[in-house]
Amino acid sequence: MTSAPPAGCRARGSASRRGPGRLDRSALRTFARSRKPWFEKLLRTLVEVPSISADPDRRADIRRCATLAADALTDAGASVKMLRSAGANPLVVGSFFLSRSLPTITIYNHLDVQPADSASEGWLTDPFLLTRRGSRYHGRGTTDDKGPALTALMGIEAAREAGVPVNFRILWETEEEIGSPHLEQLLRRNMSRLATDWTIISDTVWLSRRIPTITGGLRGVQAFRFTLETGGEDRHSGDVGGAARNPLAELMEIASRIHDARTGKVKVAGFHDGMVRADRRLIGEFRRSGFSLAAFRRTEKLRLMRSDDPVEVMRRIWAEPTFEVHGVAGGYAGPGLKAIVPGRAELKASCRLVPGQDPARIFRLVKSFVRKINPDVKVIDAGSALPVISETTGRGADALREAITFGFGKRPAFVRDGGSIGAVVSLRKILKAPVLFLGISLPEDGYHAPNESFDWRQAEGGTAAFARCFEILSAKAPR
Repeated sequence: MTSAPPAGCRARGSASRRGPGRLDRSALRTFARSRKPWFEKLLRTLVEVPSISADPDRRADIRRCATLAADALTDAGASVKMLRSAGANPLVVGSFFLSRSLPTITIYNHLDVQPADSASEGWLTDPFLLTRRGSRYHGRGTTDDKGPALTALMGIEAAREAGVPVNFRILWETEEEIGSPHLEQLLRRNMSRLATDWTIISDTVWLSRRIPTITGGLRGVQAFRFTLETGGEDRHSGDVGGAARNPLAELMEIASRIHDARTGKVKVAGFHDGMVRADRRLIGEFRRSGFSLAAFRRTEKLRLMRSDDPVEVMRRIWAEPTFEVHGVAGGYAGPGLKAIVPGRAELKASCRLVPGQDPARIFRLVKSFVRKINPDVKVIDAGSALPVISETTGRGADALREAITFGFGKRPAFVRDGGSIGAVVSLRKILKAPVLFLGISLPEDGYHAPNESFDWRQAEGGTAAFARCFEILSAKAPR
């Protein structure tokens, strides 16, 4: 099916070429600015739907967000399908198809978001009400990952208007924040209609505004929920204290036995077996990246750290495994003191993993370790993703490097990313095409943090970068 250019696209701004086979950056930025009202309106629409995939009570909001996204793709001229399976949130697929003889580029983003509690997390604005301050848009999902998703769509529009000879497909997932549990199944069932030559993911973060970053690898993750129930309800500590077991205290012991909280060292036997450690070449790339410890501390609002050595910090956040406690539930957390012994408690934690570490094996190790310490604690698998290594040389890497330089006027650095994207492994495995990372988010955007935001200037430059990347890859299909 051949899709027409978006209605009125040329009237909104030209994304024309300058010379044979070369898009004009100034024209692309003008095009992006002409689309700014559309971008803001749709970003507001999507952000103000609390599409929290981790919350079962938000399933209706997830479906509503997916429907709104599908409508937006239809309005842009795409042929749209909503893929579903039993128990899964929808996968929105939009296709701009010109010809079977042309290469196909697939762009992946996700529309589900992390939970946000304005009362307890220190939000300065309502997380599900888009607020604009200067060039920044504040709200949950603005940078992770709704803003970048709309930026990629503007890049597609610009490339199509300029006549870049390529088919486009958009995959907008709604389960990424819970580990993409159904993505592989949906991809496998629809392989014939999802064939592609390249896959581009825009869900990664630059090193700083001054230094654009291309991700050359992601850590994996294994998430846990540790639960312990010792009573039917919370009871007065004067009545039962000393006799009743305290599940909060016992789970704190579990956390301290698994890892050294001061150094971060994981103490589970066999945890580090098989991991691929950062070699001299990789450490050299880290040194050349322009990483600033002062900027890192400032951006991440860190007062105390485990190390003040920049190389050690880079190694820890990009190339070393971790165990981190994310939260503890149970007992009393209100103002003042309530003298009770809780009846139930839960510890939420996860491990970031590096190449050579298998999440399933790590789960088994930790579960066995905990069972020996406290057999009454239940260890629940809360999701996982394998570590990923991406190419830093070759046609795809060259296209990314040139595209970001073109769009932002700054040459990017290749580094690792300490986060995880479970979808990457499934996309590689099923679609069998190179996966490239064209991230445009900034550290100060606050991934998973209060006061998350996205900068319009990244959308403007990102539109040009995406369009240029598409142009380069249109002549470089790997198959």
